[in-house]
Amino acid sequence: MECSLETVGKLLREAHRVVITGHIHPDGDCLGSMLACYDLLTGLGKEVEVLLDDEIPAVYSFLPGVDKVRRPSEVIEADFLVVVDASDRERITGVSETVRAKVINLDHHISNTKFADYWYVDSAAAATGEIILRLIRLMGGKVTLSSAVNLYTAIVTDSGFFRYANTTATTLRFAADLVECGVTPNLISEYLDTKPLSSITTMLEVLKTLDIQSNGKVASITVEPEMLQEGGESTEGLINYPRNISGVEIAIMFKKVASNTTRVSLRSRNADVSRLALAFGGGGHMRAAGCTVEGEFDQAKKKILEAAGKILTELSV
Repeated sequence: MECSLETVGKLLREAHRVVITGHIHPDGDCLGSMLACYDLLTGLGKEVEVLLDDEIPAVYSFLPGVDKVRRPSEVIEADFLVVVDASDRERITGVSETVRAKVINLDHHISNTKFADYWYVDSAAAATGEIILRLIRLMGGKVTLSSAVNLYTAIVTDSGFFRYANTTATTLRFAADLVECGVTPNLISEYLDTKPLSSITTMLEVLKTLDIQSNGKVASITVEPEMLQEGGESTEGLINYPRNISGVEIAIMFKKVASNTTRVSLRSRNADVSRLALAFGGGGHMRAAGCTVEGEFDQAKKKILEAAGKILTELSV
């Protein structure tokens, strides 16, 4: 059932035990929103657990409370499972199998499948962190320094440090409010920009795979498993290299995660890549989306590139 944020607040006020989760392959918005929601509900006296069916990238180890996140194992009975920043049930994998509870979904993806018992989706929000900040205010919660750091990280990662088209006046106001709560923007930037040598080595190898097609309008890179063996497991940000090439409309990163499984990240300047992702069972935003394609890699790549070319033909760019 679609509901207002006020209704979400009422439901959570009446709850006793709540589990919070987010999507696999978590980013700053997912983790920051989860942890800020945890602070809100524990501050209101709720019994809260934070579960995530995936590893947490080392770059986010500075987030306050990140050590509270654990992998799902035993079956848990709760009043509500709060799913943040995830557009469909498949993106929370094992958590949906182990938690017995009504589901509340707080999200900002235009491709949201409305899978929850209760959902609030605001596709105009630059990040789910914006929604969580509004929820904190609606419920009379306190924005602690920990919550402010988590929410600021959520907002800046999904807005590209306010460079992406989803940045609004509200986004900037919320960020300013969080700075007034004690956030130090340059420190968070340093945490997010600092990378181990292995990540730089991975970047050099990945960029060698750069492939330009469709008269320079589609650029792709490929991440092979062997490129990650030296510890450079994080590929976050690599897709920005093909996206930033002059004339490129759609940027694609193909990541081989298994013999017959390819994870695809999509970015664009004007094209709606969420349509492309949805066609392959994924989702996301108009300018940033992703999906997972099963099957032999060359065939998976061919299908995605053909679909990208079709979108460009319709766009006439």
